[in-house]
Amino acid sequence: MADPTPSDALVLTERHDDGIAVIRLNRPPMNPLSRALLTELGDAALALAADPTLHAVLVLGSEKAFAAGADITEFGGPEAAAEIGTIFRRAFDSLAAIRRPVVAGVRGFALGGGMELALACDLRVAAPNARFGQPEILLGIIPGAGGTQRLARLIGPARAKDLVWTGRTLRAEEALAWGLVDRVLEDEDFEAAALAFTRSLATGAVVAMGSAKRAIDAGLDGDLAAGLDLEAEEFVEVFRTEDARTGVASFLEHGPGRARFAGR
Repeated sequence: MADPTPSDALVLTERHDDGIAVIRLNRPPMNPLSRALLTELGDAALALAADPTLHAVLVLGSEKAFAAGADITEFGGPEAAAEIGTIFRRAFDSLAAIRRPVVAGVRGFALGGGMELALACDLRVAAPNARFGQPEILLGIIPGAGGTQRLARLIGPARAKDLVWTGRTLRAEEALAWGLVDRVLEDEDFEAAALAFTRSLATGAVVAMGSAKRAIDAGLDGDLAAGLDLEAEEFVEVFRTEDARTGVASFLEHGPGRARFAGR
């Protein structure tokens, strides 16, 4: 594993030799999402997105909180809200745009902007103590970093309205039942289990995964015909990869499921 970024950074990036990157929020214990932290998060995501050796990303917080929300001390009037919203948008959109699997590993609280950070990831794995919620309504405001959009697309508009209107918190098992969480990891060493899950994705045809990710995510923004056009475009492009040649040749010689992909 490569050395992480300096320990005084608000966001640490750890690189592993097998193509895994770990982004760790470093403002314990609750990891409030300040402007400075969000700027570092966006920078880290952009750097990873440009790295051709990247296979998958795991996003972690602390044991007590993935991220407990925006830094309320930085809130002000409409002008400050617009500025903060822009910084959130850059950070989360940059993370979502990485063309590799991005997994949120959630322990403790993922509230407000913290839950929206988890929503910007492709998949979410949770510890049994994880708690999810959009409590902005309790401050007389609404989510501003994906809680009305990514959340509704993930769990449906009625359930999104339930969480946004009530500000209530979901435990890990209820979040799993709602489709907000993909797996609850009961392992005593949560980080190791979350890393193992992320690594299981990183050993596959990650370039093809990135093509599928773009087709799914961008396809949701338009009608079915536009989505099918995008799928067809990505389907053609993926055949230009080394992994596609490897996978097809392996299937013809050995049958399915035996190809070893290089991630190119």
